[in-house]
Amino acid sequence: MLDVRTFTVGPLQENCHILRAPGASAALVVDPGDEAPRLVAALESLGVTEVAAILLTHTHFDHVGAVSALHDATAAPVYCPELEREILADINAFLRMPGFGPFESYAADQTVAGGEVLELAGLTIDVRFTPGHSVGHVSYFVRGEDALFSGDVLFQGSVGRTDLPGGDWPTLLRSIESLITEFPPQTQVYPGHMGNTTLAQERAGNPFLRELAAR
Repeated sequence: MLDVRTFTVGPLQENCHILRAPGASAALVVDPGDEAPRLVAALESLGVTEVAAILLTHTHFDHVGAVSALHDATAAPVYCPELEREILADINAFLRMPGFGPFESYAADQTVAGGEVLELAGLTIDVRFTPGHSVGHVSYFVRGEDALFSGDVLFQGSVGRTDLPGGDWPTLLRSIESLITEFPPQTQVYPGHMGNTTLAQERAGNPFLRELAAR
């Protein structure tokens, strides 16, 4: 069973996930939003000797604030949504919330657009293009583990906001529908905020998805 450790970091309570195959010394980090020293210490305490990659679902500051520092500590390549590469490279120019930052920008090592299959840390990962919360948002599904890292697309009982630049409600709903229809109902969802859930639970009970539940 996939080993997933979640660390809620930063003032916006963002979920950073460390995942690895059972007993593996290599791991992946999804969306390191803040508190880089805490994340580095967690990797060390877990016995992780290699971070094979840092995977970003999108580049809002609360999801990327620790990217540069974590890369410096681990030398892990950073995978960024292709449409948001420029944002990561100049993060402070895109801040829309006063009182936050400044943050350290980073030039992505790899980009993903959706449709890629990544072989990292002994895991096979499908990348899915899931815009609607942000223009280039992607989600990561771990094959054979029924685990989905949904970023800010789908939450427990909620969905990502669409009032930020690049947000669009019909687009977000289509992205969520694609996840619900393509992946097994029992898929565990590890979101960017709040608690974990499953695709089945959200299709049946998420108040934002009532029109999908009726289909």
